[in-house]
Amino acid sequence: MKKSLIALAFGTLALGIAEFVMMGILPDVAQSLGVSIPEAGHLISAYAMGVCCGAPLLVVVHKYPLKNILLALACIILLGSTMSALSVNYGMLLAARFISGLPHGAYFGVASIVAVRLADESHKTGAVSIMVAGMTVANLFGVPLATGLSSHLSWRFPFILVMFVSLIVLYYIWKWVPGVGALPDNGFRHQFAFLKKGAPWLILSATMMANGGIFCWYSYISPLLTVDGGFAAEALPALMIAAGFGMVVGNLASGRLCDRHRPGRVVATTQCIAIVALLLVFLLADYGWVSAVLMVVCTGCLFAVSSPQQFLILKYAPGGELLGGASIQIAFNIGNALGAFCGGLPIAYGLTPRYAALVGVPFVIAGLLSIIVFSKKYESKEAAA
Repeated sequence: MKKSLIALAFGTLALGIAEFVMMGILPDVAQSLGVSIPEAGHLISAYAMGVCCGAPLLVVVHKYPLKNILLALACIILLGSTMSALSVNYGMLLAARFISGLPHGAYFGVASIVAVRLADESHKTGAVSIMVAGMTVANLFGVPLATGLSSHLSWRFPFILVMFVSLIVLYYIWKWVPGVGALPDNGFRHQFAFLKKGAPWLILSATMMANGGIFCWYSYISPLLTVDGGFAAEALPALMIAAGFGMVVGNLASGRLCDRHRPGRVVATTQCIAIVALLLVFLLADYGWVSAVLMVVCTGCLFAVSSPQQFLILKYAPGGELLGGASIQIAFNIGNALGAFCGGLPIAYGLTPRYAALVGVPFVIAGLLSIIVFSKKYESKEAAA
């Protein structure tokens, strides 16, 4: 495995801890800052909104070498985690979470292009999956560690952990990533030309709706497992490790499958599995260990679609790869924010967290329809040609 891909994966590791740790420490943050669980859920949405605002800025810096852009984004990751660790009230933490989200989509957009450029022709999706693997490892080890630190010490320690990982990212990118130059400069307007076609919009719709549906449930996984599932709070770190394991397996499996099968077909199959799993979570949430197994399935689905969607948007965004690669993260995080908000509605009205999973089902169905239309209209024709 190339060291450059490992360096890129460390970046997604830092972003993964920063993004997903809030799910594990949500009750601790809410109690410490004196806010409700649904209000604390807005901290998840704030990160997502930062992603949506930060990613489009790539159109301004597209003339710079890709390695330089990656280093600048790593610095912003460090800034956001430092502000989060030092936050003294809810408003400051809300602003820090927004800043933490700014480099997320941009990093994925740039790192995806670098990974594809460094990979062999027959292993490009696999290279993207290695880059994304840092986020799955974050959920396997980083988030559970951070959740444990929050439970035993303070909710600030997870963000201190991100600070240290960010410093490692800066060093590894500087040391291991080759001097990949800037993309061809075809003008400002040409970067948006791919949005005139239907394929990118179908990919973005599938990403936003299906991933948003899973986040309806996953944003409130901690209260679901403790309130409905009957697990003790001390069991959450171990359960988060199980969730991270599902993400690792889902991501690596989809990378291999997409090297053999059409990515759109892999995404559609995965979303079908997610729909069934969410329905079962709602029906069987009282059975704690069954709910935990379904959690592994759902998190596996969440990341099984990540690499193929990232690859597909680059393929169908000629001339606008930077914006395309970032836009898939915009779609993902709009879905994230929408899911966190909609999933919290039944909880705010007094229902148990299991209803968040039920709210997510129509979202995933909408995403499935989008990817089916894309696969039939574009992938099938391309395969036939």
